[in-house]
Amino acid sequence: MNNVMDFLPFLLPLIIIEFGPFGYTLHHILTHTKYKRGNRTLWLVITIIGINFVGPILYFLFGKED
Repeated sequence: MNNVMDFLPFLLPLIIIEFGPFGYTLHHILTHTKYKRGNRTLWLVITIIGINFVGPILYFLFGKED
């Protein structure tokens, strides 16, 4: 357990970088009803499966409509 605490200052920014865009993307998908391509269910699946930046990036490139 002590080893994890030693790496925590390095892991915390990585966790924020990983889950920040994911959380924002989920919020955007759930609060909007129009998409360039696909529907809400499709973008939720793509975002959840592609959590490693790929899902959020795909959504903002191909699915987000403002």
